[in-house]
Amino acid sequence: MQFKPAVTALVTAVALATLLSGCKKEEAAPAAPPPQVGVVTLQPQAFTLTSELPGRTSAFRMAEVRPQVNGIILKRLFKEGGDVKAGQQLYQIDPAVYEATLKSAQANLQQTKSISDRYQQLVKEQAVSRQEYDTALANRLQAEATLQSAQINVRYTKVYAPISGRIGRSSVTEGALVTNGQADAMAVIQQLDPIYVDVTQSSVALLELRRELESGRLQKAGDTAAMVKLTLEDGSEYKQPGKLEFSEVSVDQTTGSVTLRAVFPNPDHTLLPGMFVHAQLQSGVNSAAILAPQQGVTRDLKGSPTALVVGPDNKVELRQLKASRTVGSQWLIEDGLKAGDRLITEGLQYVKPGIEVKASEATNVSAKNPAPAQVADKAAGGKGE
Repeated sequence: MQFKPAVTALVTAVALATLLSGCKKEEAAPAAPPPQVGVVTLQPQAFTLTSELPGRTSAFRMAEVRPQVNGIILKRLFKEGGDVKAGQQLYQIDPAVYEATLKSAQANLQQTKSISDRYQQLVKEQAVSRQEYDTALANRLQAEATLQSAQINVRYTKVYAPISGRIGRSSVTEGALVTNGQADAMAVIQQLDPIYVDVTQSSVALLELRRELESGRLQKAGDTAAMVKLTLEDGSEYKQPGKLEFSEVSVDQTTGSVTLRAVFPNPDHTLLPGMFVHAQLQSGVNSAAILAPQQGVTRDLKGSPTALVVGPDNKVELRQLKASRTVGSQWLIEDGLKAGDRLITEGLQYVKPGIEVKASEATNVSAKNPAPAQVADKAAGGKGE
């Protein structure tokens, strides 16, 4: 019985230690606050659909200069690489043989004309038959035709420029023999102002554009729909805008593309035939486009674009996207996001779908995004880009 106070004290100490230990555990595990994320609230805006297509320049008009008579070149009367005017003489072919033929034709015409005039008087007096007069008249008409042909050949010994433009190198020199109908051109003249730009667009993209215009998702860009801008090989922008002239009526079976032709003013001859360029064509206007910052768009293991948004209950939602093209630092979203969605662009590494978060305005997205109507980016080939 003398040990009871000691036992009671021991039990009391153990109970007190257990109580204190429970209190420390409760104080060491408070509830974790929801993670902080930065969001961008998406708003619809007008967007001009612009396609950037590769192309090449070609001369507005081109003429291959060929001889129309046979002969020896006596003179070349132009400077290679210079500008020539329509009707300007380019070559002189030796005219001696053709001038002699011309004089013979003139003499023959004079003789047949004299006979036909005399027979005309005699047939009235019945001194010659009507048949003899008709024969003399026919000989006169034939002599006139021979004279006209001889005059044409003499004129063809002077080779003139058929069009105005820039002439290239001469393939013949003085003393060279040229023949009518030869395969090789003596020189080539190209009109460079204005100049054509031929670009190709896939038939699939053309069909998709037509469907969107017919469905009303896109509206025609109005008077500016035919306007085309140009980027040169060195990346600089060509100052003069062009206009779309026509589109090919058939699809190339080997490439599945359609050719579009635009015409550009070229007063300084900056554009030369055969140059590789990029043309920006305005196709239509989406009056309620959704543009999402690239910081908020990621890709899953399949390569499909995805995004995380904050729902009305402040919980994270995963969205599968359909993005067609980039617009500066943004994606043009066709499906998966809508106006008013709060897209997470900051703190993505700390969240996952289904958890609750605390959202605030994002600080990693520039407020000065490029104006959609002024941006011309490359259209993506696949649906997921």
